[in-house]
Amino acid sequence: MNRFLPVFNLVGIVALTVLCMVQWWTNRQLHLEVFNQERTILEHVSKLAAQDRTIKNSAADLDAFREQLVRSDAALKEAEAKLAVHPVGDSPNAAERDQLKKNIDVWTAAIATRDGQLKIVNERLQSLARERNEAADKFNELAGKYNSVVKDLNDARARLASAKSGGTSSAR
Repeated sequence: MNRFLPVFNLVGIVALTVLCMVQWWTNRQLHLEVFNQERTILEHVSKLAAQDRTIKNSAADLDAFREQLVRSDAALKEAEAKLAVHPVGDSPNAAERDQLKKNIDVWTAAIATRDGQLKIVNERLQSLARERNEAADKFNELAGKYNSVVKDLNDARARLASAKSGGTSSAR
């Protein structure tokens, strides 16, 4: 019996060690799972907070759009009421509008007339420019002929002068 007790004690310690390791492993798995769940919860909380902000901003935008719609509806009703009181054809500005349309027609005709006159003047200017260029060409041609005649005259005078001086020196 004395021998049985230490072996039994050793088997108990090994069993207790195995049991502690299994317990430690189980606790570790549970803690990892809790940690993952807490992280997931924090992510969800941040997503919910972002969604709440988005919902609040969307609600504020929706309220602004509703107010704008109400103002637009009121402005439309007011414009319709004014239009009912002053139909488009009978408005006090109709005469002025008609006068302005007539003025535009007169102005358009005047512009067309002016453009026609400018075209005629432009053609006349081009014609005058051609005539001027032709006159300048004729003048240049005449000047060239004059220069040629003057050169011939100078050459003839020089020959005459050399003939006179050559003739007087041979007569001596």
